[in-house]
Amino acid sequence: MSAALRILFNVAQYRLQRLEMANMGGALIIMLALRLSPADVAVRLAFAFLLNLLVYLNNDYLDLPTDLRSPERDDGNTRFLRDHRGAALAAQLGLVAALVAVAAVWDLGLLIPLVVGGGVCWLYSARLKHVAGADITAMMVWGAAMLTVAFPPTHVLGWALAGLLALDSAVFETIQVIRDHDADRDTGVRTTAVVLGVPRTLALARALLVLGAAAAAAAIHPLAAVPPLIGVTLPLGRPDRYWNQIRVLLGVAFLFVAGWVYVHGATGGWLVRCVADGCTASPGLSVMSH
Repeated sequence: MSAALRILFNVAQYRLQRLEMANMGGALIIMLALRLSPADVAVRLAFAFLLNLLVYLNNDYLDLPTDLRSPERDDGNTRFLRDHRGAALAAQLGLVAALVAVAAVWDLGLLIPLVVGGGVCWLYSARLKHVAGADITAMMVWGAAMLTVAFPPTHVLGWALAGLLALDSAVFETIQVIRDHDADRDTGVRTTAVVLGVPRTLALARALLVLGAAAAAAAIHPLAAVPPLIGVTLPLGRPDRYWNQIRVLLGVAFLFVAGWVYVHGATGGWLVRCVADGCTASPGLSVMSH
């Protein structure tokens, strides 16, 4: 038991230090924007934390051979995981059992992030991270699935917000593979950045920023398109710094969107207006159509 708890602590500490549990922050913002009850927020946020522990521990468990060859990951925590694989597996099974129990008691819709989010992450760790293009696509799907923890599956407005953050996840993953380019190349992991090279992968990240800006303007709010378009103009420079710059810009955009939804109870895109139970053509589009 102590080994399993230490492994879970190591996973949480490492991922939080690298800001790789940002989906929890996104989920919390969505819950607040949708005005969920305090009890619902607490349960869903706890579920999100346990689910993050599960997917990142599974990732580390499957990546052990690669991590042990990497100077950046061959440390005491990685070797502890290697020496206690049984405890790591038991921790994963325990997390799955706890998550299923919470979903059964609170909201069966929570099985969506568990099955889809957890399943996609497992596929990513086991295979898709070695397939150029599939690595980014998988993380976009994962980003959307993980955020469904924040709302019941019938909440259309929640899906609109999660969809926007899914596009952001694709951007972040594209930059992530740029950050990890040298280590992945040296260990034989053929990510998008390794196959395309850094300049083309950066061009892809910028294209995804433009796509996210267009989606935000059309279905969320036109002003939400401004920060990602600013991001398109930024030079790469140091990948870690660029990563943080883009996170700040997209974070500002999403905070604006969440605030708008909190106040108005709906999105205000040029083309689409979404509320809790559905989406309709925006008033401006209706006027233009006549």
